Amino acid sequence: MVEIAQEQHIPLVIFSVFSASVYSFFVNQALTRPSPESLMSLPEWFGFSSPLRYPKSLATAMHEGFRGENASGISDADRVHKILQASKAVAFRTCPEYEAEYLNAFEKITGNGSKPVFPIGLLLPEKPQGRQTDEIFRWLDVQKPNSVVFVGFGSECKLRKEQTHKIAYGVELSGLPFLWALRKPHWAFNELDTLPCGFQERTRGRGIVCFGWAPQLEIVGHSSIGGSMFHTGWSSIIETMQFGHSLVVLPFVIDQPLNARLLLDKGLGVEIERSEDGSFSRDDIAKALRLAMVSAEGEKLRIQTREAAQVFGNRDLHDSYFNRFVEYLKENGAAN
Repeated sequence: MVEIAQEQHIPLVIFSVFSASVYSFFVNQALTRPSPESLMSLPEWFGFSSPLRYPKSLATAMHEGFRGENASGISDADRVHKILQASKAVAFRTCPEYEAEYLNAFEKITGNGSKPVFPIGLLLPEKPQGRQTDEIFRWLDVQKPNSVVFVGFGSECKLRKEQTHKIAYGVELSGLPFLWALRKPHWAFNELDTLPCGFQERTRGRGIVCFGWAPQLEIVGHSSIGGSMFHTGWSSIIETMQFGHSLVVLPFVIDQPLNARLLLDKGLGVEIERSEDGSFSRDDIAKALRLAMVSAEGEKLRIQTREAAQVFGNRDLHDSYFNRFVEYLKENGAAN
């Protein structure tokens, strides 16, 4: 990529689908912090207090994945460093209202202002047009406003059978209405084999399990959805936060643990308690769900997530950041 851009005399701009906080955490990883333990502490280059760090249970896998060679023969750490050195500017799918200090830190780290860093807004997906009429939405239509928990861990999180069953038991134990988007994992013989025996019978009428693909944006935007339990991938955070949901976080891979730490630090989520080895119980799931959705203790959280939706869902705000970036490209493109 770098060589092609240089040969064609095209200015190279990095566009990161990760948040500025995550990219800032790793920006110097190719040169420093050579051990898994180093990911469990605050980067010295931040220069301010931050909650970002990996838990012990996830640090080793993340370190090996980032610094180890992959099929391309070069590590992700080396690739990031090489592209960053050659780039003229960096663009993030974010906004300063959420992580201004990390945008500022990144700009100082990568050139002390000589390499422009642009928040280009959250690039909100278009809201679906028309009205869904299938079974999922007929069921959602008769639920109370903000009462249902959406449960979804996407396709990147390869949950083990034990983890999937604990989540199921925890959802059941919470007593809350739920909609779970669940793909059949590789270890399951069929869809019925994915869930604990009798789970669907015991929760019939209170919840729905949607196997396979689900229209997630339409679901989380429904008025009956009041909370989401998910992995805290950045795109999922953006989709969910624009609707002001109460967030229950259970991160597993890549940027998810750091995203979760920042959400929690800002008072925008409830963390599912885990043991040092990363394991969790059905009781941990149920406790976090009830705290986020119905307990008096979680009222402050629910207020703060609704307030945050005014930023995350502000299309005019995010369009203004995007337009500013477009103007920079016009003025600094290959023809200039």
